[in-house]
Amino acid sequence: MAVYQDREAFIPYSRRDLIELCIKDGKLPNASLQKFRDFCSIIMAYYHFQLHKKLEKFKENYAPFNPDINTKYIVDYSESQLTMMKSKVVENFKEILEQGNYYPISQASLKRAFQEKSLIEVKTNINFDDFEEMICYCRGDIYQIIQLKRFFRKFEKKIDIFERVALLIKCQNQVAPSEKYLEESNVIPSKIYISLYKNIPKNDIELLFPNIKISMTLKDRLMLVVPAIGAAVPIAIKILPQLLLIISVIVLLLFGPSYMENLNLIASQEEIKNITSILIATLSLLVTLGGFCFKQYTQYKNKRIKFQKQVTETLFFKNIANNLGVFQCLVDDAEEEECKEIILVYYHLLTSNTSLTPEQLDSKIEAWMEQNFDTKIDFDINGPLNNLTQIKGKILSDGNNEDQIPEISLLTYDENGCCQVLSIDNGKKLIDYIWDNIFLYS
Repeated sequence: MAVYQDREAFIPYSRRDLIELCIKDGKLPNASLQKFRDFCSIIMAYYHFQLHKKLEKFKENYAPFNPDINTKYIVDYSESQLTMMKSKVVENFKEILEQGNYYPISQASLKRAFQEKSLIEVKTNINFDDFEEMICYCRGDIYQIIQLKRFFRKFEKKIDIFERVALLIKCQNQVAPSEKYLEESNVIPSKIYISLYKNIPKNDIELLFPNIKISMTLKDRLMLVVPAIGAAVPIAIKILPQLLLIISVIVLLLFGPSYMENLNLIASQEEIKNITSILIATLSLLVTLGGFCFKQYTQYKNKRIKFQKQVTETLFFKNIANNLGVFQCLVDDAEEEECKEIILVYYHLLTSNTSLTPEQLDSKIEAWMEQNFDTKIDFDINGPLNNLTQIKGKILSDGNNEDQIPEISLLTYDENGCCQVLSIDNGKKLIDYIWDNIFLYS
């Protein structure tokens, strides 16, 4: 069973399309085609019910932390209860993401991404200490060609993007007075914020965080400081040797000759005339330098405005869902992925002419996807095998006593560790039995 660093477990086809791809493979007899479709339908209905229960449990635990909730509580939760419920929200969030074939991005990976050059060259900083909880998962690490415009010239650039990014954030309960940006963003420390985005450039992932701080890059600082130093040095060389005379000129211009005499500041008319020309030249140079610095600072401010516009567009156009809506989307993703994996495992075991170990089955499914559909995936064989093993029930027939029939699994292993699945007819009967016994009120 190979492990690939450059592949994901995500299967880029819908459940319905994958069923038809299996049928078009031509290994199922014509008489079994509709039976296979029916089996897949009942499996999908079963998992829809299972994940709906998980969604309801999440909603129950998330209610005290939901910033969008519009219902009232009939119970006041204690601190210990809230801590336990928060832990369950985080645990359920990670679990459903992994079921949907998302993978985690660590803080170290995020920090490395923050250091990479963004499409807009500004310095950004995210303080992870502001967060009590911060979980970031993604799916679909691909490259995309975008068009950029610079100096009236259009050009193409290849960027690395995440097709999906899921983010959970809970801020520290005590926000430092200096962290005004969290207050300005209307973040409530007691709430948990969840967001789902699409097509986020890897180097711009910091746009998704509410505590992003923008500052000048080293280039911006140098463009301000270096010209100022370069202009200040010759000015200082000219002014310092004649500083007393310059003070005299300034006093003369502001207060008149009598005030100079009172302060014992005496300068000849010739000296005043020479210094005045130097002073005028110096002031002209300072005005020019100030204008240049103002222009550079204005350019930085424009970049900052452009960056903030990009943040706004990202949050508006690339946002798929927020808070409870995110979990509902992720449950649907998890249902899709779990069903697709089970369908692939069941189909290949059903149509295989030889017995297959889990490792052989994993490799066969990956090779089948690549050879037939030019799609490279890192199939996660353990998940669907565990799911199929846990689907247990009875196969009833007329005249049999239900109590005397043992429960069996949809998937079992033989003495050699090879996988075996029930036939389509028996598989449908087994799941039908499970459905019939989900609610036993009498």
